[in-house]
Amino acid sequence: MHLTAAKQYYEREGPLRVPRKHIERIVIGGDGTGGSAEDREVRELRLGAWIGKQRSRAATLSPDRIEQLSAIGMRWT
Repeated sequence: MHLTAAKQYYEREGPLRVPRKHIERIVIGGDGTGGSAEDREVRELRLGAWIGKQRSRAATLSPDRIEQLSAIGMRWT
């Protein structure tokens, strides 16, 4: 879910220089075209804190995860 939130942030703001206290809202479910509100759920994720953790754990992340984050503008330093 956090990767989805990071992609959403990247598409809106550009490189992932996310403020530590930033909360990203994502919509889960539904068809993405204004379908029934009953089928959708809004989640608030602490994206800034999650990005910080990914940076601090870079040495232990899988190559796949590093590639995914780099592809959406992750700043590792």
